Amino acid sequence: MKKVVIIGSGCAGWTAALYTARANLKPLVLMGAQPGGLLTTTSIVENFPGFPEGIDGCELMTRMQQQAVRFGAETSYGLVEKVDFSKCPFNLTVDGEPVKAETVIIATGAGHKHLHVPGETKLETKGVTYCATCDGALPIFRNKPLVVVGGGDSACEEALYLTRFGSEVFLVHRRDSLRASRIMAERVHAHKTIKPVWDSVVTEVLGVDKDTVTGVRLKNTKTGAECVLNCAGVFVAIGHSPNTHIFKGQIEMDAQGYVMRKEGSQTSVPGVFVAGDCSDHVYRQAITAAGMGCAAAIDVERFLAAKNE
Repeated sequence: MKKVVIIGSGCAGWTAALYTARANLKPLVLMGAQPGGLLTTTSIVENFPGFPEGIDGCELMTRMQQQAVRFGAETSYGLVEKVDFSKCPFNLTVDGEPVKAETVIIATGAGHKHLHVPGETKLETKGVTYCATCDGALPIFRNKPLVVVGGGDSACEEALYLTRFGSEVFLVHRRDSLRASRIMAERVHAHKTIKPVWDSVVTEVLGVDKDTVTGVRLKNTKTGAECVLNCAGVFVAIGHSPNTHIFKGQIEMDAQGYVMRKEGSQTSVPGVFVAGDCSDHVYRQAITAAGMGCAAAIDVERFLAAKNE
């Protein structure tokens, strides 16, 4: 029986582990298929407080893990295959083995939706990125033409943010108008640096032979005509998918699959808490995930204390 099981090992998971470990709750962190979460796919993190020179995403996650382990957190590379939140203690199936927990913190994060075109995977962190706020200020993008793919609020926000760094920002969208909110669309249209590319999809990211992005191949959705657009970076902003499929039917989620929060970090099941990007479709930043992990840990500590009174 574990007092606390934390599912996920990104900023939210490790922060929750640190706080619950310091509270002597001996948490078990199930690190899952991608230990360290999405941050490990970022070459350098420049906006996490305390690292003025920036820090490699993998190194930041490793340091968080070491800090949590120092205070007594237990770790496992186990993958959670199934959960049963119908009664306490909660039952988890991890790599085919049962694990029982008094409380659970869900910190499984979210994954970026990908284009699934040639060159995208090979050039990830080499010009292909999924977060302008995380990577836009990197030297490889400064004063260079950049491409943002998408047509919603996120894509507009990415494009507007990148105008601070890129010489031109091409906003590639499969339709002939943005599906973003009116105010965001107006800001994009009013900005001279942003150049919409309508009725177009990216069919290939170019530059694999040079090990860095050199451009994209575009296809017009109406005429089928193809062209090459030179650029130094491709920012994919077509949405996120929360990693919550195993919790379907167990806790309340919204239509997109994000875990719904009740009071604080509490979910619809007492004793099950949530933190990080699997419950946040607004901010999706490392520091906000860490803050949510802290909140979930404090809520767990108070929940267990009240239960044992």
